[in-house]
Amino acid sequence: MEEGQSKSVASNLWSSAETVKLLQKLFAEVVGTYFVIFAGCGAVAVDKMYGSVSFPGVSVVWGLIVMVMIYSVGHISGAHFNPAVTVTFAIFRQFPFKQVKGYSLYRYHSNKQTRFQIRWICVIHCANCISSEEAYFGTVPVGPNLRSFVLEIIISFLLMFVISGVATDNRAVGELAGIAVGMTIMLNVFVAGPVSGASMNPARSLGPAIVMRIYKGIWVYIVGPFAGTILGGFAYNLIRYTNKPLSELTKSATLLRSVRGYP
Repeated sequence: MEEGQSKSVASNLWSSAETVKLLQKLFAEVVGTYFVIFAGCGAVAVDKMYGSVSFPGVSVVWGLIVMVMIYSVGHISGAHFNPAVTVTFAIFRQFPFKQVKGYSLYRYHSNKQTRFQIRWICVIHCANCISSEEAYFGTVPVGPNLRSFVLEIIISFLLMFVISGVATDNRAVGELAGIAVGMTIMLNVFVAGPVSGASMNPARSLGPAIVMRIYKGIWVYIVGPFAGTILGGFAYNLIRYTNKPLSELTKSATLLRSVRGYP
């Protein structure tokens, strides 16, 4: 009897509209993250091996692939592709906390699978480069770790500030969100790429580090993006439109509710 009830509950759970919708979102994030990493890290790997892409080309590839995937799956999953963005949305009540774990796990496995494929592409074309740090398609600090850490906070702040403006504010032109976010990533790569690698995404850096076993300065790319995106989300929510008077907004409780996304 209990076994029959448990099977019935499981059947209802997997057939519910909410579960199906969540699975669609997770699959969209897997596909989107896969192609973001495949194109971005693939461009880095090809440039390392052949020098045919160039640094400006790599910057453009990162911006274009993010823009393309936002327009492809943004209306399904929100097109986060970044655990720091997902956590920041959850903190400010713009994304349910219960889905954060699922998004992060699926995104991590997609990242790892993509990195293994890029690694074997490198092996096929250049047998010796896979063990060479010069052929590494991840991110490592150039110079002091602290400099890259500060830079990762700044560019992650800018990225989340733009995302909050174009994707969470109903006064923005939503159709331009993909272009705005893609161009922000391209600009950040141009500015920070030669110094920190312009990760802005813990999963983007952690995946290659695990696959290639190169962990130099990895804490920079875990702590920096999370700190920067949370600060960027906080900053935009401070200036988000409200019809409440200044005297009410300056009250600590009201300000906290405003920043956390309450009406």
